[in-house]
Amino acid sequence: MDSSKDIKTYIKLAKKGDRDAFIRIIESNKASMYRIAVSILNNPQDVEDAFQNTIIKAYEGIIYLKKNEYFKTWLIRILINECNAILRSNHRVIPIEEVESDAKVSTEFSKLELTSAVNSLSEDLRVVTTLFYFEDIPQKDIAKILDIPEGTVRSRLSRARNKLYEILKEK
Repeated sequence: MDSSKDIKTYIKLAKKGDRDAFIRIIESNKASMYRIAVSILNNPQDVEDAFQNTIIKAYEGIIYLKKNEYFKTWLIRILINECNAILRSNHRVIPIEEVESDAKVSTEFSKLELTSAVNSLSEDLRVVTTLFYFEDIPQKDIAKILDIPEGTVRSRLSRARNKLYEILKEK
């Protein structure tokens, strides 16, 4: 994995048109992007479409990125916008009930159980949970990415924690 210093260098090079540098920064953010897209879309084809559209828009727009240190935030914002556009164009409702059944109550939950529980949350709670807990993005940055007040981020995280507790307690 590339260091933070390398990523900053790649961003500078990508802004000057270096395709290889752009590919490297996308590669370093690919796992995060995938997790976020899956948490919003839940459909492999839609995730792939959002991913591709995001990469194209980011490549075309990177020259307009004002502060290089906000690249990941900027990229995630593009991805979320693409996911929302796909949801609007499909006129679909994201399924809420995707919880595993017949699971035992346990204090240690597997990643699969946790992922399933997170995916069962409503979209607004699922997105902030994914960004905060899985991508380690600060609440302040999540508020900027989603264009909502910081207090709303905190309340959604609190509601998500309570719902996750209830869901996982049943398992």
